[in-house]
Formats: sequence, C-alpha cells, structure tokens
Amino acid sequence: MPRGGWPIPARPAAQGAYGSWSSLLFGGLNGCTGCVRGTRALGCLRRKNRKTLPPCSRSPQHPGFQRPIRRRTPVVSATALVQPEVEELEPAPSGPGQQVAEKHELGRLQYSLDYDFQSGQLLVGILQAEGLAALDLGGSSDPYVRVYLLPDKRRRYETKVHRQTLNPHFGENFAFKVPYVELGGRVLVMAVYDFDRFSRNDAIGEVRVPMSSVDLGRPVLAWRELQAAPREEEKLGDICFSLRYVPTAGKLTVIVLEAKNLKKMDVGGLSDPYVKVHLLQGGKKVRKKKTTIKKNTLNPYYNEAFSFEVPCDQVQKVQVELTVLDYDKLGKNEAIGRVAVGAAAGGAGLRHWADMLANPRRPIAQWHSLRPPDRVRPPPAP
Repeated sequence: MPRGGWPIPARPAAQGAYGSWSSLLFGGLNGCTGCVRGTRALGCLRRKNRKTLPPCSRSPQHPGFQRPIRRRTPVVSATALVQPEVEELEPAPSGPGQQVAEKHELGRLQYSLDYDFQSGQLLVGILQAEGLAALDLGGSSDPYVRVYLLPDKRRRYETKVHRQTLNPHFGENFAFKVPYVELGGRVLVMAVYDFDRFSRNDAIGEVRVPMSSVDLGRPVLAWRELQAAPREEEKLGDICFSLRYVPTAGKLTVIVLEAKNLKKMDVGGLSDPYVKVHLLQGGKKVRKKKTTIKKNTLNPYYNEAFSFEVPCDQVQKVQVELTVLDYDKLGKNEAIGRVAVGAAAGGAGLRHWADMLANPRRPIAQWHSLRPPDRVRPPPAP
C-alpha cells in the first residue's frame, strides 16, 4: 500500500462495465463454476464411523436383527462411491499418480496450428480452456493466454482477459512469420495466466509444443493438459501508476505512484531510482517528463503527476512509456526496466489504456511488471 495519500482516489474500473471502445477488446463475462465437497466428505466419514460401531454385548442375537444388517449394505456401497473424494483430502502418494492429479488440477487448453506456405507464417489459434485452477479468493480466475515462439520471447501475443471463469472461450488467432526451414528448431509456448490488476499476474500453467514434433502438412486441432510453468526470467520489479483522460480538454494525466522490488543496481545492494515518462507518437518521443530521484531504495514512493495535451482524435495513436532508471552520479544512468501503455502496446498495457478510455475523467490505477528496456517499445504506426 502507498505510504501516503494519493491526490486523486485511484479506483479500478468496475469489472464487466467497459464502454463501447473497450468492449471490442475484451470478451464478455462468463459464469463461474465451483464445487463443494466438504459436506459430502463429512457425511462419508460419519457413515464409516457408524459402520465400525461394535455390537452391544448385552443384546441377544435375535434373527430379527438380520434386517438392519441388510440395510447397511447400500451404505457401504455409497461410501465406496464417495471414497475417492475422502482420499483427495489426504496427501497423495508420490509417484506418477501424483503428477497426473496435478496436471488435471491445472486444466487443459485447446489450440489449433497451421502453416501458410505462401506467406511463410505459422498460424496459432487459441480456442478455449476448461477446468482451470481457481486462483482468486472467490473460487474463480480471470484467465488469459500468452503466446510466443521460443527462443524469441520478445515477440509475443496475449488474448483478451475473460472475467471470473474457469472455462473461457477465447477464439483468437495469431501469426508468427517464420521460414518453414527454421520452424523445426522452435518451441511454441501457450501460457495461461490469471489477471490481477493490483499485483503480479499468476501463472496457471502452460503448454509447450516442439514444432519438430508437429506435422504441418495439414491443420492441427488438439487438447493438451496444462503443465506447471517453469520459473520466469529475472524479475526487474513492478511499478504502479494511474491514467486519467479528459476528452473535452484533451488532457492526459499520468500519476507515478510507487515502485517495488526493483532490481539491485548499486554495489551496496540498493538503487537510486527515478522514472522517465515519455509520450510517443508514431514510435517517436514527442514529450518527456521525469520524477525526482529517490536515494538508496528498492521500493520508492513518488506520487508525482504529469500532464500531456492529447487531442481526442489522437488518443488512440499515442503511447505512454515509463522507464525506471538508476541514477549514477559519476557514470551513465542505467535503465532498470520499462512499461508501455497504449492502443498498440498489447497485454496489460492495452488493458490499462482501454480501462482509461472507458472511464473518462476518472483515474485508473494499476500495477505493471517491468520488462527489459529493449523489449517493450511498440512498433511505429504505419
């Protein structure tokens, strides 16, 4: 939480209440599903206890007592039917069986693959997922899929976020321009994440497809179980800022609030971070602002506002880039990481921009993970 009050109450946009512009970017709300096993498991345990009660030693064994014995038979079979759920409450044994259970808990993903030999493009379709792991407190998730082709992680795509569902239908297609002769050495990664506006997005699982194992002579349609995602690359830190746009005045305001867990850049294990804010148009920097320098900290607090004049007809043609740098009194200031937001930014930057446009005159705050400085700048507009 910030160490001081923000000048404008920063609230996220209400989920599922986007305006007409952002509704083109996001899928609709899907219902959330869940199951509760605690009551059934408790009933199972009670029935097991009744079954093991010893007979009363003072009661004579009259033939008429055979009827209750026969009535206990269906109870035993019912217990056997729900017994697997009781076992799920206990630690699973190690071995191949445990790995299968973990895979099932993460969910599975349906995708399609095809290769266009005329244009030299690999066509990837992200169709749907089902049975995803619930990572939110309400027993659901806000899933989206990140797609990239290893070893190049710089060029990647992301689907729209689907709110509060464990069975999202994406129906999105992406194209990677790769010569067919080079495709065999690539690995397609489709990683499913749970979107979280105010913290780091959590990985649910991923599917990795070595392209050398795929026959692209005809289209491929497949389901694959999600695997646990490996550890990501070195973390550079996170930055929180708000965006506010007033269409009538043509004014865009960026409030740099704070950063956390920044990468250590100095010998003493700390940094002297400050933030540069650039307004870009056509891939070129047209305006520049910067915050004050915060000495010897990896968790700086700024709460500094910067305004740019952006006419209403230009708001979808500009991007905002925030760069966190480590100040060096003697040498060159070194960039720690960058974040880009705008209509051409993609991913979390596109979602933040869409929320701002859907809620004019209201500041929209969001956390963003810093990316390496050479990976986030959007391509020049055509």
